[in-house]
Amino acid sequence: MPSSQAAVLAGIGSWLPPRVVGNEEIAQRLDTSDEWIRSRTGIAERRVVDPGTSTVDLAVEAGRRALASAGETAADAVVLATSTADQLCPASAPQVATELGLNGVAAFDVNAVCSGFVYGLATGAGLIAAGIARRVLVIGADVFTSLVDPEDRGTVPIFGDGAGAVLLRAGDPDELGALGPFDLHSEGALAELLWVEAGGTKNRRSDDPRDHYLVMQGQTVFRHACARMAESARAVLDSAGWEVGDIDRFIGHQANIRILQTCAKQLGLAEDVMYSNIEKVGNTSAASIPIALADAAKDGALQPGHRVVMGAFGAGLTWGSTLLRWPDVIPG
Repeated sequence: MPSSQAAVLAGIGSWLPPRVVGNEEIAQRLDTSDEWIRSRTGIAERRVVDPGTSTVDLAVEAGRRALASAGETAADAVVLATSTADQLCPASAPQVATELGLNGVAAFDVNAVCSGFVYGLATGAGLIAAGIARRVLVIGADVFTSLVDPEDRGTVPIFGDGAGAVLLRAGDPDELGALGPFDLHSEGALAELLWVEAGGTKNRRSDDPRDHYLVMQGQTVFRHACARMAESARAVLDSAGWEVGDIDRFIGHQANIRILQTCAKQLGLAEDVMYSNIEKVGNTSAASIPIALADAAKDGALQPGHRVVMGAFGAGLTWGSTLLRWPDVIPG
């Protein structure tokens, strides 16, 4: 029979590749500068994987840390949010599960790009609500630099690589850490605003190398991201019966500092409510929100009982939000 239990955040961990790429390194080979990048994105540096390091590698380390944070060694399911799987087929989640010693558990990928972690949380919460699993490891991991044209100054400075993860457990809806409600949306008619054209079944092997890299219509994406994230945040606030003034921390997808600032302004949030770590990590796609959550908990910006709203926007187009009262967890 279906369970009435909520999904409760019981552990969190993150992992970044050791290689730091600062703005000056990018400026040396592209027509840009540290000032240009900072003023438009808020990013000073990002992490980039070394050759041979894959999404699975990052996901395994973040997942291991989330399990340790929760004091657990097992889970009943692994949900991996990524748009840079190690291969087109099969999904990467089963390999992640095996490397974590979670042999035989349900494991699958969710590809909602930068909204992937929020979609993954909703999926994990659904597995718990349905009584299919009692503990779900939700990981956001991307090596998004693999999709970026190394000669494109519009995208190279923005993206970094990384992974973040949480362990969800079945619990009471009134507990600290209980997730929900959720608000999820998409608009496929606008997919070409932010996409990689080649590589799938429609255009498997394009002769134009540019078709295999991310194309982004930046200004249009900016407008949609600000509006959709704000709308979605309002929707989950209304569903939960919270007011904007109840929010202690808004942790949005770390795409661009101006997007976060504009979204906060549209919601009527005080600027100190908005948390950002984009200066040090850039846009890590599906890993963005869990890395930010882990960093905020480490530096004290998140305290037990804080009312937190999470919101994301990404290619697809996809967007969504959820909320929780922050639990007493120590990030791994």
